[in-house]
Amino acid sequence: MPNIGKNTGAFTRIAKSVSSAAGHPATFIAAVAVVVIWAASGPAFKFGDTWQLVINTGTTIITFLMVFLIQNSQNRDTESMQIKLDELICVVKEANDALLDLEELDQKELERIRQRFIAKAKRSTQNRDRDADDDSAGGETT
Repeated sequence: MPNIGKNTGAFTRIAKSVSSAAGHPATFIAAVAVVVIWAASGPAFKFGDTWQLVINTGTTIITFLMVFLIQNSQNRDTESMQIKLDELICVVKEANDALLDLEELDQKELERIRQRFIAKAKRSTQNRDRDADDDSAGGETT
């Protein structure tokens, strides 16, 4: 189980605990067992509407609640990763500090910056390939 700090809110503690439990293999096996038991009980309930409603309602409620837990977990993970990346940008002297708040930009601005990095990567690849060609044409002798 992950380390759940005392300084976190009740929802975060619950979300972390449930996320941890939901991702455990035993939880998956239990869910499969519930579905198998439900399917096996079909003949006893003559595969009626109530029988179908039980699984439909149960899975809908669980899915609805899990969406919020997954989003909460993803938000925390993204935010912590962003902070770590920001720290790396801050400590690397050659890094572009303008990249620290990219997550605040709109999609059009992000695409413009992305295109600049794609162009830079292409130039770097061309330079690397040219340097490799120069090395091989340099007449290496054995």
